[in-house]
Amino acid sequence: MPIRTAALPRVLTVAGSDSGGGAGIQADLKTMLALGVHGMSVLTAVTAQNSLGVQGAWELPVEAVRAQYRSVVDDIGVQAVKTGMLASAALVETVAELLAGTEAPVVVDPVGVSKHGDALLAAEALDSVRTKLLPTATVATPNLDEVAQLTGVRVTDESGMRRAAEELLGFGPRWVVIKGGHLPGEAVDLLTDGSAEHWLRAPRHDNRHTHGTGCTLASAIASGLALGMDVPTAVQGAKSYVTGAIEAGFPLGGGIGPVDHGWLTRPSPGQTAA
Repeated sequence: MPIRTAALPRVLTVAGSDSGGGAGIQADLKTMLALGVHGMSVLTAVTAQNSLGVQGAWELPVEAVRAQYRSVVDDIGVQAVKTGMLASAALVETVAELLAGTEAPVVVDPVGVSKHGDALLAAEALDSVRTKLLPTATVATPNLDEVAQLTGVRVTDESGMRRAAEELLGFGPRWVVIKGGHLPGEAVDLLTDGSAEHWLRAPRHDNRHTHGTGCTLASAIASGLALGMDVPTAVQGAKSYVTGAIEAGFPLGGGIGPVDHGWLTRPSPGQTAA
């Protein structure tokens, strides 16, 4: 095999660890590998987590997060950054300050709660997310629970998604993806910058093993941006990747299993590997 002489596009995830491997830093790095970019990480928190929920969480010191970020960005450089679990107001503000000084597109996944309903962001940090973190975002990717936390808007239909997007854009991100996966019917997301609207629809797969979908979507968007795609193209590609990963999600442990980040390289059912 020839030796590679050029670096792959580089994407940095700033997020927490999921010890079960389905979400968080682990999901981010798996997604980046699957989509052809070099993934790097800044760890913000450690969780004790499995298919049943989050049993404990411990945030890292601000100094440790800042040192990791500077170590990677100053030497290696980045073509995109993705943020996930930031846990506290101090970490949100530190990361926002670091992002503001980085010339790369930023995907902000404003993680508030886990798939199982466990809190992953201190209530007092919400204002820092609104005023410090979201203004740094090229794309913000809240789910409906996070929309309600940040804006007070309770989305029950597609017109509510449009109203939520207007509220989120008021905090300063260039684009928002309102993820409508919790609504009945098709899995529909709304991507908008306040003028252009893109409604992204996909069939809903009857599979309860969906742990890590939010982390995976945001990382896939960041990967697309690092590869030079514009925002609508990156988000559409990420939506397709996540839809396939959900369809291939598998049981793990006694609860909700993860999506399959490696589905693109696995043989389809009934096929055998070459």
